[in-house]
Amino acid sequence: MDASEHPIHPAVTGIRQRGVAKVKVACSDIDGVLRGKVLQASKFEGAADGGFGFCDVVFGWDCNDNPYDNTRVTGWQHGFPDALARLDLGTHRNVPWDGGIDFFLGEFINPDGSPYAVCPRQTLKRVLARAEKLGFQVFTGMEYEWFNFRETPQGWAAKQGVAPEPITPGMFGYSLLRMNQHREYFNALMDEMLAFKVPIEGLHTETGPGVYEAALGFSQALEQADRAILFKTGAKEIGARFGIMPSFMAKWSEHYPGCSGHIHQSLSDGQANVFYGKGSQRGMSPVFESYLAGQVACLMEFAPLFWPTINSYKRLVDGFWAPVKPTWGVDNRTASFRVIAGGPKSTRLETRCPGADVNPYLAMAAVIAAGLHGVEKGLKLTAPPITGTNQGAENVPRAPRTLIETTRIFERSEVARDWLGDTFVEHFAATRDWEWRQWLDGVTDWERRRYFEII
Repeated sequence: MDASEHPIHPAVTGIRQRGVAKVKVACSDIDGVLRGKVLQASKFEGAADGGFGFCDVVFGWDCNDNPYDNTRVTGWQHGFPDALARLDLGTHRNVPWDGGIDFFLGEFINPDGSPYAVCPRQTLKRVLARAEKLGFQVFTGMEYEWFNFRETPQGWAAKQGVAPEPITPGMFGYSLLRMNQHREYFNALMDEMLAFKVPIEGLHTETGPGVYEAALGFSQALEQADRAILFKTGAKEIGARFGIMPSFMAKWSEHYPGCSGHIHQSLSDGQANVFYGKGSQRGMSPVFESYLAGQVACLMEFAPLFWPTINSYKRLVDGFWAPVKPTWGVDNRTASFRVIAGGPKSTRLETRCPGADVNPYLAMAAVIAAGLHGVEKGLKLTAPPITGTNQGAENVPRAPRTLIETTRIFERSEVARDWLGDTFVEHFAATRDWEWRQWLDGVTDWERRRYFEII
């Protein structure tokens, strides 16, 4: 075949011309943990052309590498063969804190080139393709809150998960003093993430010991999910250089608020932001109202995608910062859905219920699918906005408190199956059922404190 029909991607050409020896590649597992390899340059060239084999156990084990006993897509019954990973050459970047090594993200495909049904990046792309058929481009912006501890993996293992030491004391949001205490780490996050093509719009301390919050630069949704998953890994790698262990678990202590993963969204028709409603009472277009109505009506059917762990539900405490009901309000941070009715460019929806422990590909797939379901069906926004501190939410049902409850709802959801596919829904539900059973078998320090001596 004529080489001109398959022009070499500039990233590959650059790597070849610079004579680099190795390239780092990675894909998301089901929990949003990047799993990767370093490839010799010649191996990378083959991978860039036709993909490469990657053991499908990355979809067959949990975040502690324990194989599931109940999944059908992969598992011991299949012998964990290689799946085919395809590199997205458009994700090329260099890792500034790792000697500038070339880096690519990938996704999984079937041998015929079709999307691998349980791949998180492919799941988001499936939702975005349907958005495109509806005539929309989806733009998103991710905000992460996370705790930072003075720990190392070895030290943390020796402590057996007890008494982590936050890098700063007390509750001190937006504190210049606390920022200054670790300015080298703070500056490294801003500067090196930018060089890694993960721009941070704003970085500040949040309320709680050692808590930071970063708002990533707004972009099209797939690019934003790439940035979001790279941010988590990048923050952990940068933090290690300073003796700091960042944690994105939803909540580490019952005494402090948990950490969120807010997702800002808007739709474009290719020309303008179609959420903007010039002259309307609330500044919202009919498309925006239907999108919001979709999230109010059915986002809870996708809940395990934005509350994916046992710990996610410990963050959902009434009266704390995390919203616990599917409510909406105009510039109201106590609601799950915050309408930011600005100008033609800035009008958007902030979905505030996800935790920092999300897989960003799946959380974005969930919120966008729920919103577009509302647009597709022409849902009307009949629920009134809340005001003040959840005033008007008295009769709105509260979200379930456990992973297994939301998993059962998700597994039965016709909307989730319609947007994400039966295979994905059944696989993801099985992984959450496994997670729930691991929790049931565990014995916690809370139980020891409560019963050990007294009972």
